Amino acid sequence: MASLLTITDVAERTGLSVHTLRYYERAGLIAPVARAPGGQRRYAASDMEWIGFLLRLRETRMPIGQMQAFARLRSEGNATASQRRELLEQHLAQVLATITAMQQAAQVLQAKIGHYQGLEAPLRHTPSSTRQGSPHVSTHQSPLPPGPRQAARNRRPSR
Repeated sequence: MASLLTITDVAERTGLSVHTLRYYERAGLIAPVARAPGGQRRYAASDMEWIGFLLRLRETRMPIGQMQAFARLRSEGNATASQRRELLEQHLAQVLATITAMQQAAQVLQAKIGHYQGLEAPLRHTPSSTRQGSPHVSTHQSPLPPGPRQAARNRRPSR
């Protein structure tokens, strides 16, 4: 007989919490799972495959309502294959549109980064002593915004 997994085992293998697995079952995303004599859930390999597919749908940001619709259609068997395919085709079109938009956004970001690198290049070659009489200026910048006191110091007019 194939090895059955406890809900804790499934949570560890999938990265889902025990609470999420129970919710998926209540929400109809996962068919009722077989139970041990003591009532504990026991997941089969087929349950794990289905959960893996649900995780892929979740990664593509499919709304839970669509996931539930797909799960309902799946539970009705092969007669709903065309409806499931159509649902996935529509979702894929949305995913591909999102990917295209993200690629365009990434290109804009890359161009802006290149612009700022171009602005910074001359500053790296300027000796610190010629920078408007200021003492040594660190070229290291924190990725975090300055704290309130540092921000106030930065706003003070020089005398």
